[in-house]
Amino acid sequence: MTRLQTPTLIETDLDAIAAHAGRVVVFAEAGAPLPRTTRRVDSLTRKAISRAVESDAFDKLKPGEGLVLAYPAGMAAETVQVIRMPKRVDADALRKAGLSIGRAQGETATLICANALPMGALIRTALLRAYQYQAQKSKPKPDFGPYTLMVNAPDKAKADLAEAVALAEAVHMTRDLVNAPANVLTTTSFAEQIKGMESLGLKIEILEEAEMETLGMRSLLAVGQGSESPSKLAILRWEGAEGAPLAVVGKGVMFDTGGISLKPGAGMEEMTMDMGGAAVTVGLMQALAARKAPAHVVGLVGLVENMPDARAQRPGDVVKSMKGDMIEVINTDAEGRMVLADVLWYAQEHIQPRAVIDLATLTGAIIVALGHEKAGVFANDDALAEAFLTAAAEVGEGAWRMPLDPAYHKLIKSRIADIKNSAGRPAGSITAASFLQCFIKPDMPWIHLDIAGVALTKGESAHAPKGASGWGVLALDALVRARFETR
Repeated sequence: MTRLQTPTLIETDLDAIAAHAGRVVVFAEAGAPLPRTTRRVDSLTRKAISRAVESDAFDKLKPGEGLVLAYPAGMAAETVQVIRMPKRVDADALRKAGLSIGRAQGETATLICANALPMGALIRTALLRAYQYQAQKSKPKPDFGPYTLMVNAPDKAKADLAEAVALAEAVHMTRDLVNAPANVLTTTSFAEQIKGMESLGLKIEILEEAEMETLGMRSLLAVGQGSESPSKLAILRWEGAEGAPLAVVGKGVMFDTGGISLKPGAGMEEMTMDMGGAAVTVGLMQALAARKAPAHVVGLVGLVENMPDARAQRPGDVVKSMKGDMIEVINTDAEGRMVLADVLWYAQEHIQPRAVIDLATLTGAIIVALGHEKAGVFANDDALAEAFLTAAAEVGEGAWRMPLDPAYHKLIKSRIADIKNSAGRPAGSITAASFLQCFIKPDMPWIHLDIAGVALTKGESAHAPKGASGWGVLALDALVRARFETR
């Protein structure tokens, strides 16, 4: 796992600023008095900070953005980073400041002169942005240097820092899982890693193929029957409260060739990320366990590999789901929904949750609709959907409500079976969600999150460098806090 160094908290000490040898970060706002630590740096550098803050370049910065002064006179520091921070601090400015700090992080240590600024969003985003996946490098780059937070009241900031670190570690693990190649992270090795999370206080259960066969999970098993990697269902329980749990279900297709409906070769290497929903689910469970959340949450991840083989399912096959519905396989590349169908039904039958949320890198159609900025949100419960959208906005993760009208359901009716697994290109992400809704009981509050566009990005995202983003861990954690915790 990518190593994350826990930041150090120290009390504000003006004399220590001059001696820091790495990077020093201070905050200022144009036209406003400089904070105490910023005034100290200004004095040490013979008004260099004042001149920077009064410049046109600083005036053009948005809140959270900054300027860098190299090798400042009068200080041991290599650089001073001056971040624009308005007097009325909000979460968005703090996240952007953290992004600016994390983006500039190198091997040297960074001293953040935070004074009385809220710590949570700032340091969490800095830790999230300072991420690099080095596990497959023969000569890994050195780790990022550590952060030291200089604050007015270190004791009061301890809880916020611990929470920020716990969330950042969970997101880093999610990214590591998504970035890992399919010959390294297999259904078996992923299940073993999940099993190791028992040390966090999670209860773990792994169902093997024989057990799933007995349960009638033929929809899931059909997807993986062409692979030498055995299909598995991993169940992670965090029992931090009494009562019916929230069930979070993740699609874990470790690699997706498309099966007999083979994908084009160009870009297929990115299909190592088709287990992104499972990675987010596991990351969420780690976060809840690490912060001892007073909530009852069960994560379920279906782990399969979709390969072409003499044993693989074919277009035109009909398989029976655990629910009992007969599914006509139109396209073997529409496999994730078949995995989720059985896991969703298992969750409702065996976990008996109060609500269900599933995550999946399900459709290319959602990328056409929303690009890489927002995940698609499909729901049968307006209150739950609004709660999730609010939670996602609070942590800066993009999400957008999509339609789920009954009219779309007719597009997945099958001529020879009950339903078919693909209705073609029109409304592709909606018909995929409609398929999943067939496996949700009528009175069960449910959200489907199509994260195909946000799980792996070719450019920098809200909290991450290019590559695996870990989208969803923060939003789901915020939703659990707001709606599913008992206090």
